[in-house]
Amino acid sequence: MKTDELIAALAADNASVSPPISRTLLLALAVGALLAAAHFFSLLPVRSDFAHAITHDPRFMFKFVFTLAIAIPALLLVMQLARPDGADLRSVWLLGVPLVLLALAVGYEMLTVPADHWQVHAVGSMSMACMTYIPILAAAPFVALLYALRNGAPANPAAAGAAAGLVSGAIAASFYAARCIDDSPMFLAIWYVIGIGLVTALGAVIGSRLLRW
Repeated sequence: MKTDELIAALAADNASVSPPISRTLLLALAVGALLAAAHFFSLLPVRSDFAHAITHDPRFMFKFVFTLAIAIPALLLVMQLARPDGADLRSVWLLGVPLVLLALAVGYEMLTVPADHWQVHAVGSMSMACMTYIPILAAAPFVALLYALRNGAPANPAAAGAAAGLVSGAIAASFYAARCIDDSPMFLAIWYVIGIGLVTALGAVIGSRLLRW
């Protein structure tokens, strides 16, 4: 049997393949997110002005808008890539939404903040912590999603692993944002993106090995 025929047979084996793997992935993500939350609270305190920042600082809230705008379409990609016929990635364009939002936020900040303050905003005070804790907090949801993906049949293991890493990194960044006192979109565009990118790259490498079938 040719590869294309095998993939088609696996996909058509029964019409219920997608719902079960989708439920498995959602359950894995829920468990992983809960573990990440527990890990976060065991490692880091929430920033002292959390309640005030929620209601008075749009930049603080934008961090969550950005990370969740990554996590949601990335999860859709994971669900598509978990199937053997998951080459039709119609939702991938949604990942452009957070990038556009981030570009607009950075552009607005550059227009409203003096140029001699840009470096201070971009470097911040917690850059190393950001790149450290995002991968650490991403570990639980990443492992949970990888375990769930092994119950599927990804046609592209590296892409599936990368998507799982992207979801996990975005979730981890959402938790870390509750601690981080650097709210500048410039900081977000550099250090959060690097932290999430590291988990995504690691996911591609691990996925290419563990998700083969």
